[in-house]
Amino acid sequence: MRLLSIASASLALFSSTTLAACPYQNSGHAASYHGYNAPHAKRDISVSLTSKTGNTSTPRPDGKKGTLMFNRLSPRSSVLYIANSDGTNARRLLSNSSAVFEYHATFSPDGKYIIYTSEKRGAGQADLYRVRVNGTGIEELVATDAVDDQGVLSPDGNWLAYVSSGNGWKANIWVKDLETGETRNLTNTASVKGVSWSPDGYFKPAWSPDGQWIAFSSDRNTGWYSHSDGTAWENTQELSIYAIRPDGTDFRLVATKPGYALGSPKWSSDGRRIVYYEMERTQTYNARSAGLWNDAANQIWSVDFETGETRQETETNVLKVSPQYVSDELGIGYFVKSHADVAGIYYTNKANATVTSRTLQMPFNNPSWSPDGKQVVFEVLNREPPNPSHKPFSPDPEWIYAIGRQFPTTSPDGEKIAFPDPFRKNVVIANVSDLHHADNEDLKNITIPAAGPIRNLTNNLQAPLEVIQPAWSPDGEWIAFGAGGYFQQRRQYAAAIYRVKADNSSLPERLTVLRNNSGFPSYSHDGNSIVYRQWGPPGSAGYGLYVYDIAKNVTTQLTEGTMSDNFPSFSPDGSRIVFTRRMNVTNFDICTIKPDGTDLQVLTDSAANDAHGVWTYDGSRIVYSSGASGWKAEAATYDQAEQPYGQLWIMDADGSNKYQIADSLWEDAMPIYLPGVYL
Repeated sequence: MRLLSIASASLALFSSTTLAACPYQNSGHAASYHGYNAPHAKRDISVSLTSKTGNTSTPRPDGKKGTLMFNRLSPRSSVLYIANSDGTNARRLLSNSSAVFEYHATFSPDGKYIIYTSEKRGAGQADLYRVRVNGTGIEELVATDAVDDQGVLSPDGNWLAYVSSGNGWKANIWVKDLETGETRNLTNTASVKGVSWSPDGYFKPAWSPDGQWIAFSSDRNTGWYSHSDGTAWENTQELSIYAIRPDGTDFRLVATKPGYALGSPKWSSDGRRIVYYEMERTQTYNARSAGLWNDAANQIWSVDFETGETRQETETNVLKVSPQYVSDELGIGYFVKSHADVAGIYYTNKANATVTSRTLQMPFNNPSWSPDGKQVVFEVLNREPPNPSHKPFSPDPEWIYAIGRQFPTTSPDGEKIAFPDPFRKNVVIANVSDLHHADNEDLKNITIPAAGPIRNLTNNLQAPLEVIQPAWSPDGEWIAFGAGGYFQQRRQYAAAIYRVKADNSSLPERLTVLRNNSGFPSYSHDGNSIVYRQWGPPGSAGYGLYVYDIAKNVTTQLTEGTMSDNFPSFSPDGSRIVFTRRMNVTNFDICTIKPDGTDLQVLTDSAANDAHGVWTYDGSRIVYSSGASGWKAEAATYDQAEQPYGQLWIMDADGSNKYQIADSLWEDAMPIYLPGVYL
């Protein structure tokens, strides 16, 4: 029975942003962690950098040294709605809330409260709250610098089970005594935790009706898998259903199927069965990629908790998540993700009935029903890219965090920033101080035409032409950039490196040949050379990193024997180049090399992907994105985030002293430290 329909027009707005944050669209060792292993301790992630003159940057009176600006891949907002189970009387749960994100809501067992996650302390900072069903009496339950999410109350209302990254950055199941405040990590223990090289996350806790068990899903002891037969960049997720006592004993496997994700367990009212969704592991990529929803299908299953006997509960050929036993009348409720009219909430006992009055015409996700089955709470999404005016939570006491643009580069004096426009057709130059504005139109900027003049030069009106990653010359006179077909299009179309005067006084000048696919340039410290990556053409040996000597008009191949060296960047002193390399079929790492091609060093060794490495302005550290912390939630419950890649990490230039500097449910990339800038 379709009860709530999804308006899909806004989905197209997101498709242009996904590739920018993920460079490779379409077994190692565990990463080391920095001094944080105590339950919900205060994290020490302070980043100390020096200025270009060698002096410590002058902080503001509040101790801030500047801004860490980065790009975030997430919805723009998410707010909670509550409605009758037949879809009528839909209304906002928290009418006066100022939070940008509210999500993952569940009813208390007595039906009087709703537990939910909110980022009210700052974008990306997930904390847990309780509110009455009428939207009054908000109460903070868990608020740490970790991701605290997916909360559920025990049947007696005294304990909260939830997911937190508060111990080693990975998602674990915790319980909290709401009277004493005592917390306990149930899964990061010797008897439960998986092997160090696995994703090892624990999600979606659910109390049994008698309060004796907590069921949950986990990817412990599974591998890091990619979609498209393992050749693509983004990961897929394999899950099994487990259970454990609230005191951490009697850990047991409930249901598993190799090559599949079994997720979002919920108990029947008599405690005999657990319902869950089952989907092929490869489908967990489609399930979180809005443009691929209609290419995915799976079923809802249940398992007898005592005997392990499983039973298929649905048969339709659509993508289903969020199952729950609702009532004897309605049966099992679940959510269908789709762009077609089939999208919405269904019940197994009402397959032939529909609601004619659709009271909700907006994207939504993650429904959860009241104990009596009469009400449902869910989150309504704005799937546009994040608003730069929404300030992220800043866990580092010395730096302000801010949302920036994609592929940014700062001018040598640090006062301006260049980045592609939203359509990747031109280069935009703006004052760094103006970047808190919500839209590019609000910026006091210079737009340098790129795509149009280049088409006139090449006389090719059919091939794709995107402008990617501008790079400023050290004297501030030039901006280099790549233009052509990138990401999936690189296999078919050429791209080249161009440069243009930063004051917009010249037409683009092509620096590399058009028979290859060249991109992602970076100037050397003296401005004499540009390093870039080259792809193809197909069947050729012309893959790797290249250095172009501008004055001599000579190109030298820096690396060879690999098709996946990417994102090269000169260090501020010109002594090394950082880049990303595919080390095996499923794994990428951060490397550095000297400009003459010698002294290759592999700096990261996590089993997850590590990429997008950039130098800090003083050259002492490298900031990068990594999936080493694993998933923060079930992959299929996302709409538009490429978890577990990536969270922001930092390390010394030699690869030592690695630690995470931002923690959220979303994907963060393309970081820049801006000393003395306070956005």
